[in-house]
Amino acid sequence: MNRTDPRHEDIVLDTVQSASSAATSHVAASWCRSALHHKLDPSGNGKPERVDSATLAALRETHTALLAVAAPVLDQTFHSVGRSGCGVILSDARGVILERRISDGDEAGFTAVGLAEGGRWGEDAEGTNGIGTCLFEGKPVVIHRDQHFASRNTGMSCMDAPVHDPHGRLVAALDVSSCRDDHSPAMADMIAALVRDAARRIERDYFCRHFADARIIFLADDTPTGTALLAVDTDDLVIGASRGARLRLGLDDAVLDRPCPVDQIMGADKPPSFEDRDRTILRQALARAGGNASEAARLLGIGRATLYRRMDRVGLRP
Repeated sequence: MNRTDPRHEDIVLDTVQSASSAATSHVAASWCRSALHHKLDPSGNGKPERVDSATLAALRETHTALLAVAAPVLDQTFHSVGRSGCGVILSDARGVILERRISDGDEAGFTAVGLAEGGRWGEDAEGTNGIGTCLFEGKPVVIHRDQHFASRNTGMSCMDAPVHDPHGRLVAALDVSSCRDDHSPAMADMIAALVRDAARRIERDYFCRHFADARIIFLADDTPTGTALLAVDTDDLVIGASRGARLRLGLDDAVLDRPCPVDQIMGADKPPSFEDRDRTILRQALARAGGNASEAARLLGIGRATLYRRMDRVGLRP
């Protein structure tokens, strides 16, 4: 599982020393960051870094809501890939592993290479790898075996997707990794699609949990940007937008920090009208009353004649 390949080290260093290498691929660019910015050595044989138990416990407490919504998705994803020797991992935005799903037979191998709770997998710690490179680039990545920076990691294949919080900020990386030699690039690409879908589910469920008291409006489900959702209060003012909605509608914190009608956000900026509100209230009352005008009037606390006058004013027929 864990191996050192002198030829790999030479390839990495030759790539880093090439003046134009960073422009050739995202992997080459990451190798350059690892060597030149983080001062890492691809031949380094040090032990994988882990935070202490107190730090890990504090990080997990900080991300209690995220872990709660992620747990069933991690379980479901592991059910799909675990028998092929893959582990399912969730890290925070700095690459510290918060939680994992590993089969008993693979547990020792994953722990030996540092894929354990508390393991540090940012690019600053391990160089090019699925978790760290995904977090740096903010997009899904596949780092297959010898695409890793450190020689000790070239026995792994890693498929990752970013996870954003209810305010559109990068908060985690979802990773599926394999330490088996028979894990092919084709299999990696297939699993990568599953990882992207799972990351979108975590984002969606995290958003809905955070805005549990709001009305959630679904706009679109887009693979590159995630599910576009808006959270709207009882007065139809937008109080939240997922990363997908922010990208789709050009929203940012400055826009969302002030109350904004959902129609305006959606581009249908119609002036507010008391008649529109009256029409909505009347239609809801009639719907609750099953179309019975007398019952609708009773629900609204008005007389039947008043109900008819208000219906006529807003263009509703009895």
